[in-house]
Amino acid sequence: MSETWNPWHGCHKVSAGCLNCFMYQRDAQFGKDSSMVYRTRQFNLPVRRCRNHNFRLLPEDRTVFVCLSSDFFIAEADPWRDEAWAMIRERSDLFFSITTKRPERIASQLPSDWGRGYDNVQVSCTAENQMEVDHRLPLFLELPIQHKSILHEPLLGPVNLRKILEKYSDKIEEVSAGGESGPGARLCDYAWIMEIMLQCVEYDVPFRFHQTGSCLRKGRNIYQIERKDQEAQARLAGIDYPSPLFAQCLEQSS
Repeated sequence: MSETWNPWHGCHKVSAGCLNCFMYQRDAQFGKDSSMVYRTRQFNLPVRRCRNHNFRLLPEDRTVFVCLSSDFFIAEADPWRDEAWAMIRERSDLFFSITTKRPERIASQLPSDWGRGYDNVQVSCTAENQMEVDHRLPLFLELPIQHKSILHEPLLGPVNLRKILEKYSDKIEEVSAGGESGPGARLCDYAWIMEIMLQCVEYDVPFRFHQTGSCLRKGRNIYQIERKDQEAQARLAGIDYPSPLFAQCLEQSS
C-alpha cells in the first residue's frame, strides 16, 4: 500500500522534463501560479494522531511518496525542511520515497543525524535525457543515502548509463523508466526503454518499466494510451528485471 504526502506545493521548471509538468497544468485550471511555493495543510500529516494517540491518517508499513506537487529540496522550503525531517524520523514505521531534480542541493539540506542515511528514506534522482544523466547522476550517486534509485521519466530520448552503472552499480537499488502523460505528452520510444533495461541487465541492476506514457512508439507503430492503462501496459511488456516474465520476453524480442 502507498500514500502521498505533499508538505509544500509549488515548483520551478529546471529542465526539459518539466515542460509539461502535470502540476502546472492542474493549477492553471484553477488560475493558480505554480511557481509560488507554500506550506500546505498536509504539512503535519504523518504525525497527526487520534484521541487514542494512534497515528490518524498514515497507518504503519506504508510507502509514502513525498512532494509530488513540488521538489523536497527546493530552496523556498528550506525553513520547513528540518521539521519535515523530524516527522520522517519519528515515523520510522513508514518508508518515505523522495524524488528530486535538484541533487546539487541535497548535501546541504540533510539533517544533522543523517549519517549514511535514514533506513526509511529512499531518494530517487530523475534524468530525462543524456544531458541530465551526465550532470545529475554523478552528483547524486556520491551522496550518503542508503536507498538510491534513478528515474527516467519522462524519458525523452536514448540514454547511455554504462559509465554510471560501471562505477555505481552497487549503490543503485533500481532504475525505473517511463513515458510522459497528460496533454501534449511527448513521444517515448520503446527501443529507448529496452536499451536502458539491457544496460541494467549487463550490470545486474534492477530495472522497472513503470508506465508507457500517453504516446508510445514501438517499431513502426505509435500508440495513444489512456492514463488509466499506462501502468498495466508497462507491466504486460514483461521487461522488468528481475522478474518471472523477463527471460521469456527477452527471448521473444531477440
